[in-house]
Amino acid sequence: MKLTHLPLATLTVAAALLATLTTAPSAQASAPTPTPGPQSLGPARITTAFALPGAKVYPEGIAADARTGAVYVGSYADGAVYRARPGQRTAEVFLPAGTDGRHTANGLRVDARGRLWVTDSTAGVAVYDTRTGARLAHFETGGTGPSFINDLTITPDGTAYLTDSVRAVIHRVTPAQLAAGTGTLETAYDLRSALVPHPAGTFTLNGIVSDRAGRYLVTVDMATGDLYRVDLGTGAVRRVTLDGPALPHADGLDLSPDGTLRVAQNTDNTLTRWHLSADGTRARLERTLTDPSLQVPTTLTHVAGRTLVVRSQFDKGGPFDPTNSTPTTFTIASVRAL
Repeated sequence: MKLTHLPLATLTVAAALLATLTTAPSAQASAPTPTPGPQSLGPARITTAFALPGAKVYPEGIAADARTGAVYVGSYADGAVYRARPGQRTAEVFLPAGTDGRHTANGLRVDARGRLWVTDSTAGVAVYDTRTGARLAHFETGGTGPSFINDLTITPDGTAYLTDSVRAVIHRVTPAQLAAGTGTLETAYDLRSALVPHPAGTFTLNGIVSDRAGRYLVTVDMATGDLYRVDLGTGAVRRVTLDGPALPHADGLDLSPDGTLRVAQNTDNTLTRWHLSADGTRARLERTLTDPSLQVPTTLTHVAGRTLVVRSQFDKGGPFDPTNSTPTTFTIASVRAL
């Protein structure tokens, strides 16, 4: 997470988080070096899906539109949103930097009706028409004190759930609220008592997904690498049992209908693939891929037999690098056999 545009209290929180992160390895290597997982899945192949225009994009979020095949990517540096249509080698600007006063674009999702949801860590979430780019709705962060709206998922009934990394809560936007067009984010679940205790202000909840039946949410505590399941019927929260190591620096999550859970671990330059049990209570590690050419992967989405991964380069003059080194061209990776 980038340190500009944040209130002083949040800057202090973010600085404390970054002090716990390890330095990512060089992102110049191009040949993948997969780490064997518990199952032999064949060698992974990392290529470039498309490039993003601009010198200092620092992308973080990604979402695919299943209806059109278009892929949307958000910039953490200035809130711009890019769109890559099928076959495009360079994405186009869909929403320019600063659209609707947005400072960041870190969590993206396209819902079943083709509307694009974009979170702004400093403010809330906005919803856009993917045909025209018109803003359809906007919801602001409520309450007092620091907040960091990070990622989101949308359940089959059209409800959006959003993680707050500072408050360790999950916010909610219902279809009725979306129809109203504006409002304040409603806190649906408070996970503070369920998480392993952290120092005050630690960044916790990050990526979030929901099962295809709309029974539960799964989110990750990036500080400890633990997954948590939230029952949407009862509100009960429990830690997911991992048949494998914890997920330190876990960022984005992607859950396929068949129960395959993919995780991006940013400063570790690592992607992991898990099988999530049908009830969401247990996850079994299937493979691990660590490679510096992932360039600090922040999130991912699985489409048409490949996984698209955001190469944030946050360690090249971005929020993980105080030396202001120069990033390379910003791109989205394509990983097969993950």
